[in-house]
Amino acid sequence: MEGPHGWSLVTDMGAGVGGKGAGPTPGWLLRSAAASCLASLIAMRAAEQGIALSRLVVEVDSESDERGLLALTDGVPAGPLRLRTAVHLAADDTDAAVLEDMVRWADEHSPVDDAIRRSVPVELIIQAG
Repeated sequence: MEGPHGWSLVTDMGAGVGGKGAGPTPGWLLRSAAASCLASLIAMRAAEQGIALSRLVVEVDSESDERGLLALTDGVPAGPLRLRTAVHLAADDTDAAVLEDMVRWADEHSPVDDAIRRSVPVELIIQAG
């Protein structure tokens, strides 16, 4: 996949579903997009509030049922069944409640998390041959 500025991205799937594991899976990229977007917004909000973060780690994991991806069982979604986000952060001389409010604000304003949570219409355009 090629993007602006000459950027490129290689993805693959694990051997269990026919890939070679030569790159991150699209699901991993979705989770990393959610984590990096939230981390960016937390850092932006901290800077805006004059809070110097000494630690910021955002982890996103998911639960999936591969039967959906492989169309083995009707009614099983192809995508994740749920996501879990863990935020680990610290800042000297800042109350934990202030940090928690900052994370909640960032979570509410994350464009990636918003797109995941909300039913976003998707248009499929096929240009074959």
